[in-house]
Amino acid sequence: MNSIFYLTLTTTGKYIGAGLATIGVTGAGAGIGIVFGALVLAASRNPGKEQRLIQLTLIGFALSEAMGLLAIMMAFLILYS
Repeated sequence: MNSIFYLTLTTTGKYIGAGLATIGVTGAGAGIGIVFGALVLAASRNPGKEQRLIQLTLIGFALSEAMGLLAIMMAFLILYS
């Protein structure tokens, strides 16, 4: 089962799968932009709660970034396994 057709097909499938897995990184970038945009709006409306808003923003940033890192990790797992 190690014909050249089989090897080419599995290699092509890995490249396509890894490319599709990296689409999640764009979602993480958009999520980070939305989180910090919401911080600017909320801080301008209520400056007294700025410290709490920054704490919540950093939590949102960490969760969005974690999703992007998981997408990259899945791409590498698909590509190199």
